Amino acid sequence: MESDTPPAGARRESASKRVWQLAWPTIISNLLFTLVGFMHIKIAAGLGTSAVAAVTTGHRVFFLVQAILMGLSVAATAMVARYWGAGEVARAEMASWTALLLSLLIAGLLTVPVLVVPESIAGLFGLDPHTTTLAARFIFWLGMFNVFAAANMMLATALRATGDVTTPLYFLIVSSSLNIAFGYALAFGLGPLPEMGVAGVALGGGAAGSLVTLGFLAFWWQGNFALKPVKRLSIDWSGVRQLMRIATPAVTEQAVVQVAFLAFFAIIADYGTTAYAAYGIGISLVAFPIVIGFGFGVATATLVGQQLGAGRPDRAMTTGWRSLRMALIAMISLSLLMAWYAEQLATFMINDPEVIALTVAFIYVICLTMPMMACDFALAGALRGAGDTRFPLMATLTGILLGRLLPAWLCTTLGLSVYWIFGVMLLDYSMKAVLLVYRYRSRKWLDLRFEQHPGPTL
Repeated sequence: MESDTPPAGARRESASKRVWQLAWPTIISNLLFTLVGFMHIKIAAGLGTSAVAAVTTGHRVFFLVQAILMGLSVAATAMVARYWGAGEVARAEMASWTALLLSLLIAGLLTVPVLVVPESIAGLFGLDPHTTTLAARFIFWLGMFNVFAAANMMLATALRATGDVTTPLYFLIVSSSLNIAFGYALAFGLGPLPEMGVAGVALGGGAAGSLVTLGFLAFWWQGNFALKPVKRLSIDWSGVRQLMRIATPAVTEQAVVQVAFLAFFAIIADYGTTAYAAYGIGISLVAFPIVIGFGFGVATATLVGQQLGAGRPDRAMTTGWRSLRMALIAMISLSLLMAWYAEQLATFMINDPEVIALTVAFIYVICLTMPMMACDFALAGALRGAGDTRFPLMATLTGILLGRLLPAWLCTTLGLSVYWIFGVMLLDYSMKAVLLVYRYRSRKWLDLRFEQHPGPTL
């Protein structure tokens, strides 16, 4: 009797093809998201170095809010993908609905301090008074649209978990285009619009993105996607417990990462506005290869969740390794290209020679970390797709505390240059990669089980 199991070569080809089918729209989506941040910095560069530092600060605060929501999206991906892979559509829809309602609540709560005390938040970065004032304005106006950003993120997450990665991409293309156009128009006061400077970048971009989000939600509400809305204020409380169990370590991890990044920004701010602006520009540039890795991570989490839901752990394991290989090739290739053109890219962003020199150095260092980052995105994505969010948290804590913040503090204490501060990032990502490879090879994450419950409740 012939076996129904495909040969190993076919399985590898199938795994690679499916990873790529899910990864490329997600990669494009995240490249567009990164492009918006890149263009915000570019627009701000026309307003001066202080404006660049202010937008960098505002983005960091916005990413802190988004990172907490990303922790919830990790849990939503794991649950929706597993239920969808098992053919339990009603549970997948209730999980996505529950995640959406929770995200709106969390975003609303996180928005309050951003709107009430933006000056105090901006003041945490230790910038000069003028830059702090500009950053506070940016934080306030961008914070006005946090709830819309949360709704967009959670709906896009749920659709990707079912395998629909193109629909979120279409809406993001429109959103990104309008975000950049309106941000530029309000920054410089084109036509009848007022000239608002840094605040205009946030207000124009946030308002444009929110309008597209409303359209996205309307299409979903009308039942135009495979994943339907529940359309009632009901919560599956056992699903909430499951979401929170998976989400809590992921939310904690994202919060730790963002708070650590804020602390790292504060350390760099001690070296002056020039170093701070260079770090902000450098992050906006190297974000392009990074989001490619993020795309592979999302694809891996989705496929691993679906394969485990369908009772195929070996294929889930294969998916992770294939995703890692593909992420390594893509991220290393693009980082080599960026390193080759580092000076030209830095010069395109700003005219300040000191900022350019520091930006080039930062690009060189971060490009060296790309292989380790590929391990982080692909393998941590696989673990999260299986519902194992605790180990990535532990790996992140180890890398950030022992590999980044402690060495950075020692460098400043010893009076070393900012180049040493950039260099500690290598240690951070190396430690994290080693731990994730160890966990993945152990196969313990394949044995995690979700609670069984009767389904949606009123």
